[in-house]
Amino acid sequence: MAKIFKTVDTIILASASPRRRMLLDAIGVTCVVQPADIDESLMADETPQSYTKRMARQKSAAVGAVNPEQWILAADTCVVAGGDILGKPASFSQAVAMLGRLSGRTHQVYSGVSLLHKQRGIQALLTVHSEVSFAAVSQEVLKAYAATDEPYDKAGAYGIQGIGAMLVESVNGSYTNIVGLPLAEVVALLLSHSIIAVRSVPPLHAGDTAIKIHRDTD
Repeated sequence: MAKIFKTVDTIILASASPRRRMLLDAIGVTCVVQPADIDESLMADETPQSYTKRMARQKSAAVGAVNPEQWILAADTCVVAGGDILGKPASFSQAVAMLGRLSGRTHQVYSGVSLLHKQRGIQALLTVHSEVSFAAVSQEVLKAYAATDEPYDKAGAYGIQGIGAMLVESVNGSYTNIVGLPLAEVVALLLSHSIIAVRSVPPLHAGDTAIKIHRDTD
């Protein structure tokens, strides 16, 4: 499949998340993966916005310290229900409990993004917020979902891009933010610094098939 963008300058992705890399790969943005090792503890009275922004900034700083001549892209995402940040479940019972808090309710997903080039003294930070409404489902369904492998490496115990989509009734805001990386905002950031560029489209030649839109008629 043709890609939309080409990567002009080297990008180091300071994340081990396969979902973030998948989103970037899909549009032609290639990265070198180098996860950051930082303390991710929440500070007292820290809001989800400030927490995710701080995490993204610290991740980019940690990787940028040993790669000062490269662009570092870092992100952090958290799920918030009733004002509480939900991490990744460590057990089946924790997964069921988290999912039970989300069932039939609306929760928030926040992401912080950092783009850093230490040598050039460039640092860009942004936060994105989305809302997700879950359908009200039975404990039986929640337990069946928790029994899959999907919830255990995901904040909030679900993956909207996977089986967990069956739990989601509606989304308000960026879908890719919920997956783990607000793609529209990241693309705009990378384009603004000429780190990526739009691939040129070859001109149409005589005989090329035009795309036709068919409309149903009564």
